[in-house]
Formats: sequence, C-alpha cells, structure tokens
Amino acid sequence: MAAQNVEEYKLAVIGGGGVGKSALTVQFIQNVFVTEYDPTIEDSYRKQTKIDDKTCFLEILDTAGQEEYKALRDQYMRQADGFLCAYSIIDKKSFTELNEFVEQILRVKDKDTYPMVLCGNKCDLESERMVTRQDALGFAKSKMGLPSESQVVEASAKARKNVDESFSELVRAVRKFNEKKGGNDKPKKGCLLL
Repeated sequence: MAAQNVEEYKLAVIGGGGVGKSALTVQFIQNVFVTEYDPTIEDSYRKQTKIDDKTCFLEILDTAGQEEYKALRDQYMRQADGFLCAYSIIDKKSFTELNEFVEQILRVKDKDTYPMVLCGNKCDLESERMVTRQDALGFAKSKMGLPSESQVVEASAKARKNVDESFSELVRAVRKFNEKKGGNDKPKKGCLLL
C-alpha cells in the first residue's frame, strides 16, 4: 500500500468579541450554527479534510476576542501557521479592532506579511451592513499585505455561506507562504500509513 502524507496546520481564528468566531469555527467543524453568545476564552478543534485534493489535518484555535484576554494572544500567535481574521460586517468597531490584532501578529511573528484571511461574518444581515467590501479590500491590501482578493471573504456562519471557503483559502495561503520560504518551516507531517 502506498504511503500517504497528511499535512498538519495550526490555524487561529481571531477578532473582537461577538463577531462570530466560534460560530464560524463550529459551523466549519460540526455543520451546526451556534445561536447563543457565550464568550470564548480559548477552544481548540480538530478536523481532517481535503483541500485541493490534498488531505490535511487542521487544528483550529478559537480565541478570545475580549480585551481582558489580550495577554493570552502572544502565545497562540507564536504557535499558529495562519490566521482567520474575523469581523462583523454590521459592526464597524469590530473591523477597526482588527488593526491591533494584525499588528500584533506581524510583531510576534517578526514578519512583514503572514498567512491570513480577512473574513467579514454576518453577510446574511446585508440590510444592516456597516463595513463595505471595498473597506475590507483596502484594509487587506494596506494593513495586512494580502496579495489576493480571494483572501478577503464575506461569510455567514448562520447561512453556512463561504465558511468552508474561508478556511480553505487560509490553508492555501499557508501552503503558498511555506513554498515561498523555500521549504523552511514546512508543514509538519502526520502519520505515515503503510
């Protein structure tokens, strides 16, 4: 039997409180929409999936958005291979708060750019929109250094719209980043099946 390598990635979902980080994560992992808001301190999820015909094992860290948990950020930022930066399209403050998260990621990683996807959640609430797609694209280019519009996604955890795409796009960004580094820090290999 042929050996199969499974790529492993540690991804962190970051953003302000109440933007739907847990809802996006649980929808991706379990296909369930979480209706009640229960502030997260830190939850970890695992999922094996196929992205672009490559099997990968994802460890997803759902992080605290509240200011009082700010001290925990450096540690998970050091460990993560990529970041899903979430905000709510109906909350301008959640969008502007991302600037601080992104600056902290780049400082902790000591990089000018790092694998990230900007995810505007709650796109099912279009009539209440406060953040335009153009705002998001401008921020992604100027503050996050994101090279591709595909790394700017509008999603709805409630409607399960673009949830899988958000995480898939992040894995692609991590793969591309690792390739550019010339193989340094390649994704960790999982079990070797014989």
